[in-house]
Amino acid sequence: MRVLGIETSCDETGVAVYDTRDGLLAHALHSQIPLHAPYGGVVPELASRDHVSKLVPMIEAIMAEADVGRADIDGIAYTAGPGLVGALMVGATVSQGLGFAWDRPTLGVHHLEGHLLAPMLGPDAPVMPCLALLVSGGHTQLVEVAGVGRYTLLGESLDDAAGEAFDKTAKLLGLPYPGGAALAALAERGDSGAFALPRPMLDRPGLDFSFSGLKTAVLLARGEGELGEQQHADLAASFQAAVVDTLVTKTLRALDATGLRCCVVSGGVSANTRLREALTEGARARGVTVHFPRMEFCTDNGAMIAYAGAQRLAAGQADAGSPQVRARWPLVELPPVGEEVR
Repeated sequence: MRVLGIETSCDETGVAVYDTRDGLLAHALHSQIPLHAPYGGVVPELASRDHVSKLVPMIEAIMAEADVGRADIDGIAYTAGPGLVGALMVGATVSQGLGFAWDRPTLGVHHLEGHLLAPMLGPDAPVMPCLALLVSGGHTQLVEVAGVGRYTLLGESLDDAAGEAFDKTAKLLGLPYPGGAALAALAERGDSGAFALPRPMLDRPGLDFSFSGLKTAVLLARGEGELGEQQHADLAASFQAAVVDTLVTKTLRALDATGLRCCVVSGGVSANTRLREALTEGARARGVTVHFPRMEFCTDNGAMIAYAGAQRLAAGQADAGSPQVRARWPLVELPPVGEEVR
């Protein structure tokens, strides 16, 4: 099955063509960072308008690159949620319009399922069952994965997600948008032991997370006066170490509790070098293999939506009517897919 995938959940327009036999044929991503940077964050209306202007030309370009025509596309997958409703509606309506014009089935894909399955696009694909750590700007979750659509939520953030905490802390340190990446870069020049920051909720049982207090701790450590350049780097490194320690400890705790020997880490924060190193080392000591997406597929992208959509379209799932998008959508509400992942 050959699927056109469309991602417009927030501030990146992604398009891809995936074939269940031949793999990923082509993909492209347009980032809206320059558009939103003057405002220090995503402006939903501007995001939606930019998706409108970029999406159709990107679809035409990607289909040309993949050397496929409308007759070669067997289905269309788009992100239906969670995300910004206006942005989601752009991808959904374009997909439904193409599906009607081409007489092809369409399917709304769960954004987090796309992230969860993104490592399947790499050369060293994980084998289910596995544990998934989903870490992005909007979500931090630990999920037991028995198969596609067979998810059990083990723990999640009770307030700020890890990526959100990175972005908010970057603002406190006066770093430019997008803050998370800027903070991680600054942290590479700092001493992670310079500031004694808390490791939230590690002193209690369970697998839930909380990062809002850590952000407050950074505010207090920064104080009223001006920090020097090295102190800024030290505080960034100390914050990053606290987040990484918390994520790794909770993930290893989940691996011990479930007995799973495979771990998947996905979402924008999965690109963090320190997280990759620490989690790989901790998992290796337990005989667990850890799988990350290719760097280009850590953030939002069309390839993961095309892949996730292909699994469900190949199993006979498809939209039954007009597009339905959801700003909030629990991952565990998804129906299972009976076929093996390809």
